[in-house]
Amino acid sequence: MKALQIDKKLGRIGLARVLSAVAPATAAKAGPLELVREDPPALPGPDWIRVRPRLSGICGSDLATVHGQAGAYFDAIVSFPFTLGHEVVADTVPGPGEPSPRRVVLIPVLHCAIRGVHPVCAACAAGDINRCERVAFGHIKPGLQTGYCCATGGGWSEGFVAHPLQLVDVPDDLTDEDAVMIEPAACAARAAREHRGGSIAIIGAGTVGLLTLAAIIGRIGATDAPGSGSVPIIAAKYPVQKHFATELGAAVCSPDELPRIVRSQTSSLVAGDQLTGGVDQVFDCVGTSRSLEQALSVVAPGGEIVLVGMPSTVTVDLTGLWHREVRITGCYAYRREDFDTAIGLVRRFGLGRLVSATYPLDDYDTAIAHAANAGPRDAVKIAFDMRRHEGGPK
Repeated sequence: MKALQIDKKLGRIGLARVLSAVAPATAAKAGPLELVREDPPALPGPDWIRVRPRLSGICGSDLATVHGQAGAYFDAIVSFPFTLGHEVVADTVPGPGEPSPRRVVLIPVLHCAIRGVHPVCAACAAGDINRCERVAFGHIKPGLQTGYCCATGGGWSEGFVAHPLQLVDVPDDLTDEDAVMIEPAACAARAAREHRGGSIAIIGAGTVGLLTLAAIIGRIGATDAPGSGSVPIIAAKYPVQKHFATELGAAVCSPDELPRIVRSQTSSLVAGDQLTGGVDQVFDCVGTSRSLEQALSVVAPGGEIVLVGMPSTVTVDLTGLWHREVRITGCYAYRREDFDTAIGLVRRFGLGRLVSATYPLDDYDTAIAHAANAGPRDAVKIAFDMRRHEGGPK
C-alpha cells in the first residue's frame, strides 16, 4: 500500500526548514516526507480494526512536521517512521471483530485504554484523554496520536489500524467532506469550552480559527449585532477567510485593525502602543511569536489567552503578561464527547464547504504547497483523497 511517512533524517529536516519559507512544494519533496510502498501495519491486538481512509486532512501540525518546524518537545512521544494523518474519515475493513464496513471518523489520541495501561492514569480516569500521561508506554510504540506512531500508521495512506475506542460512526446525512472536518471541529469544541463569558477576540482565520469561531458561536449564540460586545471579533487576513468568518457571524477585521477595533468596543485608552483595557479572552489560533505578541496587546488586565494554534519556539516580551496578570492557557485535542458536539457543529454550519481541494497521495508535493499557502490561494482546508488514484485537485 502507499503511505506518506516521516523518518528522522536530521539533514532533510533542516533542508525542509530552510526551503519551506520560499518553496513549499520543493520542501515537501526534499524534506523528511516520503511516499513509500509497504505492508499495512500489524494489528496490535485482537480487538483492533483495519480501516481504509477516504479523506485525510492536512493540518497545521502536519505542515510543521513536514517543513521541519515542529518543536523538539515531541521527540520523546513519537516513534519513527510514522505515517502522518489524523483528520480522517474512513471505512472499516470487515474482519472477525467487524463483520460489515462502517464509515467512521478517527479519535486519534492514543491514551491509556488503547495502550492497554491498567490502571489508567488520573487524567484518563477523569475523561481527559488529551492529557494522558502514558502516551509513550503500554503495548504499542510511543505516539501521542495516530499519525505520530509507527505502530498504527496514519491517515495519509491506503490503510492503517485503529482501536474500537477511536472510531465514531458518521451520520448518513453528512458527506465525506463534512466528515473530514469533524476531528478539527472537535478541537474547536474543546477550545470553546474554555470560553468564560465576556468579550472575545480570535486571532487567525484559517481552519483552526474559523472552526473555533463556529464552536464559540454555537456555544454562546450570536443573536446580537456585530459591535455589541457579545459577538466574537476575528482577525482574518485573506478574502476567503473574511467571507466565511462573516457568514459564521463574527465581527471581522484585518490583523492590523484588531487593536483599533478592540479599543473601540472596549472603550479602552491608549498609552503608547498599549491598550489600557482589552477583551476578556483572546483565542490565538496561530501560535507564532507575532500572534502571541498581538494577543498580549489586546487582552484585558486579568484576562486570558487561550493558545489553540500549535506553537513551537517563540520569542515574546512577557512583561505585559506579568504586569497585567494575564493568563495563557494551552488547549490541545479533546474529550470523547467533543466529537458529538463537533458533528452538530459540522451539520449546523455546513463546515464541509471549508474543504477547498483534495489531492491523491501521489501529488503530495502539490497538496502540501496548496495547504501551506491556503489563504493566499483562496482556500481553507486541503485534504488527501484516497477514493481515487489519479488527477489533480478536485
